[in-house]
Amino acid sequence: MTTEVATPTRPSIDLAKIKSWLPAYGVYAAIVLLVLYNIFFTPNFLAWSNLRIQLIQVAPIVIVALGMALVIGTEGIDLSVGSVMALSSAILPLYLGYGFGTAILFGLVAGLLVGLLNGWLVAVIGVQPIVATLALLVGGRGLALVLSGGQQKTIRDPNLIGFGTNELVGIPYIVLLAVVLTLITGFVVRRTLFGRRLVAIGGNRLAAELAGLPVRRILITVYVICGLLAALAGIIATARLGASTPNNIGLNIELAAITAVVVGGTPLSGGRVRVLGTVAGALLMQLIRSTLIAHDLQDSVAQMVQAAIILIAVYAQRGRKS
Repeated sequence: MTTEVATPTRPSIDLAKIKSWLPAYGVYAAIVLLVLYNIFFTPNFLAWSNLRIQLIQVAPIVIVALGMALVIGTEGIDLSVGSVMALSSAILPLYLGYGFGTAILFGLVAGLLVGLLNGWLVAVIGVQPIVATLALLVGGRGLALVLSGGQQKTIRDPNLIGFGTNELVGIPYIVLLAVVLTLITGFVVRRTLFGRRLVAIGGNRLAAELAGLPVRRILITVYVICGLLAALAGIIATARLGASTPNNIGLNIELAAITAVVVGGTPLSGGRVRVLGTVAGALLMQLIRSTLIAHDLQDSVAQMVQAAIILIAVYAQRGRKS
């Protein structure tokens, strides 16, 4: 009589768990791996001068991406953010003669008006978000070029220059501003009625309408917030450069913002907003770009790597609503 000895089986990899984990936390794992790589293989990576540059460069992208995350959370998209940056930049020199505060105010009003128009087209007229904001992507930058005369204008106002270059306890103002806006956005999404309604609209707009939610008002408000944040990013970019350059400011930033949002775990199908993930997504893209450049690879290579990451993120999120 023979006895059979059971052989131990290897634990199988739970692909379902990995699939559910990747969209939410993959961006953080990628950042950790990339930071470890840079610590060992990139000279002076941990030097404060290098980290400071990275934070300054990513701050405007984070600010724009926060607004984009809210829009995508409603199952929308805003392609006009780069043009809004250019428009606010073009407006600043026109009003700096009336004072720093007045110029900032009019720059923000430009973003508010563009956001209001975007929201009206989407929420009231019923135009698809990609179509409505694409029109303003083209028209907004065109208007910016008209206002600037198609020429770069040097900024000499010390208050505006200081806004882009000054620091508080060694941390640049614009980085602190990005942190504060991140905290506010996170609070709004998680702790307010507006945030819960925003997510509900993205999850199922028809059901939200049947439940009596003020869908139109919320959608318009979301696009206005996105426009305001984009205008603020344009003001920051102008202050950093010390010049108003509508030809270049905000160019392709809509792609960077969408990338940060998607890679950070917010699904394009709406119904969810990951604020911290959005910031992490922006940081990851910045780290990838700076790492490749530090190792003498062309920026075009960084763009191809980013494209691959977008495809992976979208693939991992397919079919996800929550």
